[in-house]
Amino acid sequence: GRHGLWQRPLERRRLAQAPLLVPQDPGALHEAGDPRTPSVVVRIPVEPSGPPEPKDLAAVTYATNPYKKGLDRILVAWRDVDAELVVAGVDGRDTDGVRYAGRLEPAAFRALLRRAKVYVTAPRREDYGLAQLEALADGCRVVTTGAPGPYAALPLLRELGHVTDDAGLAGAVRAALADADPGYAARALDALAPFRREAVDRIVAGDLLPALLRGA
Repeated sequence: GRHGLWQRPLERRRLAQAPLLVPQDPGALHEAGDPRTPSVVVRIPVEPSGPPEPKDLAAVTYATNPYKKGLDRILVAWRDVDAELVVAGVDGRDTDGVRYAGRLEPAAFRALLRRAKVYVTAPRREDYGLAQLEALADGCRVVTTGAPGPYAALPLLRELGHVTDDAGLAGAVRAALADADPGYAARALDALAPFRREAVDRIVAGDLLPALLRGA
């Protein structure tokens, strides 16, 4: 947008001047124009937030930026879903099937995820998808639409079969709510392996620290 007219050229100069880039995902490098500066990708580590809890909530979404997170798209789809949706990150007026939890501390949000069967999102742009990864770590089925942006979580969500389009959002949510596979949480954790702390620590120790020392 217009705000980037001065910002983007400055960013490109800073990227060219840096001795090392440490993006959170290769997609961020691509959006930055694939700079030639050496880089080491260090993902945000994601782990379960606590022991599993009974899944007594149907679905949760996070909408601290309602337009970017596509809350309007979700609410339209929710007219065809016979379940309650908890909307975190923003205040609103409760309606039939939709309850607003407001702004929450991270621990309180993760507590909601441990209780939720489905996490749903329909972003207009996604830079990383941390909430989606946290939902997987806490045993939620994740339903998302595709979106522009680096969206680091998207390839993993495609692998798990959780990606749909706007027209299929309600049906995908209903299917996720009906899924009673007891092995899902374990499979989701296995798929999360590249994002877990052990894998990130290996990258830091084996790639990032040597790169930093070479430049010291």
